[in-house]
This record gives sequence, C-alpha cells and structure tokens, in this order.
Amino acid sequence: MPERSRVAPHVAALPKSGIRRFFDIVAQAKDVVSLGVGEPDFDTPWHISRAAVTCLEDGGTHYTSNLGTPALRQSIAAYLERRFGAHFDANGEILATVGVSEAIDLAIRAICSPGDEILYHEPCFVSYAPTICLAHSVPVCVETRVTDEFRLTVAALERKVTPKTRAILLNFPCNPTGATLTADDMRAILEFAVRHDLLVLADEVYSELNYVDEEPFPSFASFPEFRDRVILLNGFSKSWAMTGYRLGYACGPSDVIDAMMKIHQYGIMSAPTLSQAAGVEAMNHGDKDVARMRREYRRRRDFLVPALNEMGLKTLMPKGAFYVFSDVSTTGLSDGDFALRLLKEHRVACVPGSAFGASGAGFVRMSYATSMEKLRIAVERIGQMVRQLPQQGY
Repeated sequence: MPERSRVAPHVAALPKSGIRRFFDIVAQAKDVVSLGVGEPDFDTPWHISRAAVTCLEDGGTHYTSNLGTPALRQSIAAYLERRFGAHFDANGEILATVGVSEAIDLAIRAICSPGDEILYHEPCFVSYAPTICLAHSVPVCVETRVTDEFRLTVAALERKVTPKTRAILLNFPCNPTGATLTADDMRAILEFAVRHDLLVLADEVYSELNYVDEEPFPSFASFPEFRDRVILLNGFSKSWAMTGYRLGYACGPSDVIDAMMKIHQYGIMSAPTLSQAAGVEAMNHGDKDVARMRREYRRRRDFLVPALNEMGLKTLMPKGAFYVFSDVSTTGLSDGDFALRLLKEHRVACVPGSAFGASGAGFVRMSYATSMEKLRIAVERIGQMVRQLPQQGY
C-alpha cells in the first residue's frame, strides 16, 4: 500500500515566500546595504515600551479578554474617530489580534466557505493569495498597473467579479508599490461592493505613513454609509515601529467580529498582554512619534526617487508606505537577475518585483526604512552597476 503524504495537499502546493527565499541569500552575504526588509529602522519610542515594562512590573502576565483589554479597545476606537472619523463600538466591533497578519487570516476564515472567491490586487503583500488558499477559498488576482500609478480601479474589478466572489482584499497605502487611493477611489470601490454584495477587507497597516496633502487622510472606514461593508484591518508594526510586539486589530460589523473572535479564541486565546499595554500608550500618546518618523521617511523618499530616476530606473514618487517600486526592464535584466547581480556584485539588497505577483515582473522593491547614510551608499553602488551594464552588452 503506497504511503500517504504527511502534508496536506493544499499546504504542499503553497509556494514559499519569494521575499524570504531571496533573503536566505542575503543572510549569507557580508557588507550588504539592505533595502529589502519591510521593517522600520527606528526603535519603538521609549514611552511606549515603558508602558509594557510597567505592565510587567504590575503583574500583567495573565490572559486578557479574547477581544483584547477594554483599555486597548477604547483607545483604538478613540484613535480611529480622531484620525479618520470612523466610529466603532469598543464593546463588540473591535478585536485585538497578533499582528495584522492574524487579523487578515481571521477575516477570511470567518466570512468564506470552501470555493468562495476573493478578489485581491497585485503587486501585493506576499501572504494574500496563500492566506486565501489556506481558508479553502479561491484567490482571484486583479492586476494594477504603473500607468494607473498602481491604483486599484473599478474597471479592473468588474472584469474579475463573479457570482462566487465574496470579498475584496486590498492594501493601501500599498506594499510594495507605495500607491495610495483617493477618497473618490475608495467610494467607487465601496459602491462596487454594494452592487455585487461584497465585503471589503481593508488592510491599512500603512495608513499613518502617507505623504498625501489631504487632511484627514481617508480610510475605507471613513464612510458611515458603507460601515456594514468594511472590515478594517490594521496594526502597530509600521506606524509606531512596533514589529516585535506583534499587535494588530480588526474592526467591523459585530457579527463578523464575533465570528473572528471565535476562531481567535480557539487558536490564539488573546493578544500578548504586555503588547496591549504598549498599544494603549501608542494610541493615546504616540501621534508626535508617528509624525517624526513620517517626516524622516519623506526626506529619504525625496532623496531616493530622483536619484533612481537620474540613473534611468524609472520610479514613481510613492505616496505612502516606505517603498519605491523601480522599473529595471530597461537594463535588459529580469527583476530577479537584477536583484541577484546587485546583491552579489555591488552588495545592495532589494526584492524582485515578481515576488509580489506576476504583475510585479520587471520591477524591484527598495525600502527606504533605513538611514540616509546607508541610502547614499546604496545609490552610489546601484549607479555603478547601472553604468556598467551597457559596457557588458546588457
């Protein structure tokens, strides 16, 4: 009798992360300037970390409510009201999660039955399609294009929607492109969701890292007439430089949040208690820290983008997050070959665009969540490589 595989077929079929596969190579290299990791180079502001320390000293080492502490949920509700004009009831419409990644997973599993389809855009964060597959649902890619500044359009959505479509999963400001949506873009997508009876899963983990002169900056949760359509997914990692705290949250209709809580309850129990205490401090007193980091990211962006364009790597000015998405097709190299050669010969790490979906082919993602000193070194080395390519027949 043939031996059965010990791994479930739908898991065996998942590809490994293109980012992590590439950084296995980076980890073995020396003297590398990394523009690859999507993590703030700032330490968590001390007053936020101090709140976690105080919680520990006060004996805060026990489980919390599955939904999260009342203090955290109230702080999240007040923050969203203040920043985006979004109203959520702290007692039934907010769930604290282990990072926004868990929030995305819970949302998909809570709303989907096997065979349901979810529309998602590419280029996008690498986990979207695999997370949908793990829920026994069907990921349906909607390509965004540089000619639209990588914005998601209703016309593109209309071409992919079917009677099996359950929801739209999107991320703006976007990793990896840095694209954002206007309030009009958001409203049009929400109206599309109503026409087709869909939910909108809005991953807004980069919502504070935007460089658009629109105040207040819009969220998909900023439209009260569509509040029953939106599940807002967010976290603390990017805005407050709290990646190691692994704290996120989901907000939405109480029936969906209750369903998500049940899955969370059986799989996780509750988000880390110390992290929740830090999250309260970040929400209540962290606005100045966010503004300081955002100003520095903008300064780095304004240095990096012109430098890349000057050397012939066409790069849109990103309006959010902390990434540039540069077109390397004119070099004659594929995005994978460009990234490998840049790493091996010039000691700069970036990520091939194809790691973020087929529509990212021909581009590379570079993160400017690193110091200006390192960015200057990286630009010099990238320029050296680009200048050498024509001489070598590329």
